[in-house]
Amino acid sequence: MRYKSKAFGRFKEFRLEVENQTGHKIKILRLDRGGEYLSRELLDYLKENGILSQWTPPGMPQLNGVSIRRNRILLDMVQSMMSFTELPLSFWGYALETAAKLLNMAPSKNMAQTPYQIWHGKPASYKYLRVWGSPAYVKRLVEDKLDSRSSLCRFVDYPKETAGYYFYYPSEQKVFVSRNAVFLKKSFPADTQREELLHKESSEATPQTDTVTLFAPIVPTNDILVLRRSTRVSQQPERYGFLGLTGQLDNDPKTYEEAMSDIDSEKWIEAMKSEMDSMSSNKVWTLVDLPKGVKPVGCKWVYKRKLGADGEVTIFKAKLVAKGYTQRPGVDFEETYSPLAMAKSIRIIFAIAAWYDYEIWQMDVKTTFLNGFVEEEIYMDQPEGFTSVGEEQKVFHLQRSIYGLKQASRSWNIHFDEVIRGYDFIKNDFDPCVYKKVSGSSVAFLVLYVDDILLIGNDVKMLGDTKAWLSTQFSMKDLGEASYILGIKIIRDRSRGC
Repeated sequence: MRYKSKAFGRFKEFRLEVENQTGHKIKILRLDRGGEYLSRELLDYLKENGILSQWTPPGMPQLNGVSIRRNRILLDMVQSMMSFTELPLSFWGYALETAAKLLNMAPSKNMAQTPYQIWHGKPASYKYLRVWGSPAYVKRLVEDKLDSRSSLCRFVDYPKETAGYYFYYPSEQKVFVSRNAVFLKKSFPADTQREELLHKESSEATPQTDTVTLFAPIVPTNDILVLRRSTRVSQQPERYGFLGLTGQLDNDPKTYEEAMSDIDSEKWIEAMKSEMDSMSSNKVWTLVDLPKGVKPVGCKWVYKRKLGADGEVTIFKAKLVAKGYTQRPGVDFEETYSPLAMAKSIRIIFAIAAWYDYEIWQMDVKTTFLNGFVEEEIYMDQPEGFTSVGEEQKVFHLQRSIYGLKQASRSWNIHFDEVIRGYDFIKNDFDPCVYKKVSGSSVAFLVLYVDDILLIGNDVKMLGDTKAWLSTQFSMKDLGEASYILGIKIIRDRSRGC
């Protein structure tokens, strides 16, 4: 869609397709406040058809987080696809349609079926998928027997109306549909495309004449120079060999068995014991018999070596995580949305701190999600390595949230919000994870990013009192001056005003 003014027409087409193909009616439409969604014709159309509209507040894209995140994923896919070809940027629309098709065919941890399967009622077939932008020889209809029977083209999309592929033919600069094609699987799109473009440029730059030499003069044998042949063996460069190293960088155990056979097994055992002690002290669960007709949620251990700013291992963490993908909507959970501090908010706070020479302190909340309470009735299996002897058949009845539960992040955020506002901090209107407290000439900012807390202010006593008060409410770790957050190393030089 090139123009936003076409949004209304596209929505009507989409609604008809959805209702005709699925039999379901659109009842609610959630929108941001873009001008294309505020037109009188769209508003009247929604009222006439009994469709409720939900508007997100200005500057609050997280309230429409699913679509925002989906668009971000699609954009990343398009950028990646375009970078592997030399196709013009005008082909981004074809790349976007292909990315959307692939994303709809990909599995998701939030759904038992792919979007494609939900829509069509059958699993998708992947055998016809091809790398976007890859070269292919496409059969062509020729009149002259001496003409080439195929042309080197570029695959750019999958047509909706017919079986086959969309191909781009550079020589004629046109896109057409065909099924008769042989794809070149062993070359990257950008390699052959670059050679083709160079060949095209050189052929266009070379003037053509009507004179054709049928026979070249014969050169005497004695005048032929013997060329020196290189003994070096030519090999295709390994442009993407570094991708093979990515799997070696993540060497944390994936299972309980791997942790027990790991070189740091003693560290992992200590980390798991610490996690179980935290669960016990926070009264996260009670051990009970499983009620009849109830299916417990599974759990697993997640291991992580936490690195410092210089890449050294500082903490061995073992988290007991619920298998949230086994939860059922309306039974084990209701709402799951939880806000995150925006990166631009953190940058703005840092800029304010640098300009006014504020203190920047950092704290870490231990066992973060254990601070949230569970409203639903949830039962969970006992974890590996810590099953109660003689009570193996029993399960945990959860009283608090733990990592992995779909509502865990939301429960923690709601509880923290209640607590911090009880200490006279005021929530920011545009970022619900940024708080501010003012007392006379003293000012303090608090930024929450899951379990990381930043405290910024001009009054050391106020910041110290806030840290002490937070420590009475949660199990906290004081990290002193902020040095590392969200993968960013923080270096401060106050002599230079930063």
